[in-house]
Parts: sequence; structure tokens; C-alpha cells
Amino acid sequence: MDTRTALLAAAAAVLVVSAVGVVAAPDALDDPREENERPGDVRIAGIVVSPGEVRGETAELRLGVDLRHRGPAVENVTVRHRAIGADSGLLVDETTVDVGEVDGGGERTINGSVDVERAGGYRIETAVFADGERVETRTTRVGGVAALTPDYADTRVGFTDGNVWPTVAVSVREADNATATLSVSVSVTNRGDAASDPLDLRLLMRQAESNVIADEARETVGSVRPGRTETVTTTVEVPANYNYYVDAALWSDDVLIDETQGVANLNPRETIDADESVEEVEFSVEDFADGGAGGDDGADGERPRDDGGTDDGTPGFGPVAALAALLAAALYARRRP
Repeated sequence: MDTRTALLAAAAAVLVVSAVGVVAAPDALDDPREENERPGDVRIAGIVVSPGEVRGETAELRLGVDLRHRGPAVENVTVRHRAIGADSGLLVDETTVDVGEVDGGGERTINGSVDVERAGGYRIETAVFADGERVETRTTRVGGVAALTPDYADTRVGFTDGNVWPTVAVSVREADNATATLSVSVSVTNRGDAASDPLDLRLLMRQAESNVIADEARETVGSVRPGRTETVTTTVEVPANYNYYVDAALWSDDVLIDETQGVANLNPRETIDADESVEEVEFSVEDFADGGAGGDDGADGERPRDDGGTDDGTPGFGPVAALAALLAAALYARRRP
């Protein structure tokens, strides 16, 4: 065998061996760069909603979005939050959080927030985008936003709510026929975990029948320890022999914190109660639409009366009145000379 024939035989053997290797291990010739060219994946693993700053008319809803990442890095990731009114369907607020590149696998939390009014309920739509393309959307429903307490009024100190022990207790210290000096004690309880800051207690003595303020008082409620109840006592002077509502309010830096009411019954013939309620009557057009009672009406809807008048109150002369007038005229004419 010459050299040329030997080279051709060797080349053929190499081709055969290569073909067998490809059949036995088809991934052997795959480009290792193809694995890196597969796009990564970002998904929402969970969403947590919690109240943030609560103001007078609006409240902040904090949104924690758990993003799960798999595969290669994902660039230009953003998270968009939309707050939509549950009843109106109108967009209330929209915010976007720029996450940037997501890499390394596992989960990470992305924090965001929206501002809503403290009324009604809302539908929070959270969408994840990668390079401007929407990847996933989740919807969370939030209700009872009106129940959130504003930060300026968030305190655990308030008037005592007891079944037997009175929140407002009134006793008479001195009295005569004109005035009465009353001692008013108010109980305040700290339901929190820390000692409270000093508060301002204001009392109004309101006369029951006229709602006139007969006297007022102001005291400082010192720091109350957690779980403790303090009693604050003050005196007022009011006219005797009247009944009064004792309106009590707790204030913190001119912010109304809590309010309650008691009574002082100084009129021995009549008493009042702090739990009295006033029934409201709704105006109804039907109450005034009826033209009057049934029966034979005149042509114009006015029924004659026995006294010659009409049901609408218009004065008139009837037969009896006319006869009396004629008799009076005849008698007057006969008496004249």
C-alpha cells in the first residue's frame, strides 16, 4: 500500500470514529455559549401590603413584592403599582419602582407604595416588566382603609371603659339656693406598652335644657404607666337646681384624642341620662301632599263648614249669620226716633 492510499484510509477511519461519537453523545458538539443565551426568568412570589403613614384624608399603603429569579441575569426590571377604586374603577395612584438588573437566583423583596384616600376599598394591581415587556401581573384587594387611625391621633391612652367603675363621677362639695360647687373625677387608662405623654383634659358643664355652658375646667393628665388607670379631679361651679351634661375630652397638642360624657342631676324633680338619644325624622313629601279629609267637596276642593266658612280657613257669612244681621238691623231701625 502506497502512502496516498494509507492517508485516505486514515482519514476515513477518523470520519467513522467522529460519526460514532456524534451518535453516542449528541451534545458533545453543542456550543457552550447557547446556555448563556437563554433568557432569565423573573416572577412574583408574593405580595405583602401594610399601612404606612396615615394622614387626615389620605393613607400610604406600603407594598413588599417578593421577586423570584431563575437562570441568567435579567436586565431593566421595573415594578409598577396601580391603586384603583373598588367601587368607581378609577385610577387613584400609580408608582413605578426601577429595580434594574436581577441576578443570582433566589428571591429578593422590592418595596413600593401608593397613596389612597381614607375611605372605601381599593384594588392594587402590581405588574413586573423586563426590558419594557410585561412578565406577570398580580391583584391585591384592600378594604377598611377608613379604620386606619391617623398618626397624629394614634395613642393608646383614653377614657376608662368600665362596667361598674364610672368614667365620669360627680359629687357636690358645697351648695346653696343659688350655686353649687361640684367635684368632677375622670378616669384615664393607658392601654399601650409604654408610658404616655402628658395630655390635656378639658371639661364643659352644659345645661341640659338650654345647652348653655355654665362652667368649664382644664387639667393636665400626667404620664400614665402601661396598663394603669389614673383619676384626675377638678372643681366647677354652676347654678343650682338645674341638670347638666359633663362633656369631657382628652387633647394632645390640640388634637382631640378621646371624648366621653357624664351627667350632674341637680334638679330633684327631673333627671337626665348620658345615654339619651334623639330620634331623627326624615322629611317626606307625602306628609304634605294630601289635600284634606274625604267627603263631599265643593267644585274648587273646599268643603263648606257649618259656620259659613270653608275648610281652608277663609272667613264667610252663612245663613245663621245673615239672619242675625237682619234682626239686629231691624231692632236698630225701630229704636231710632
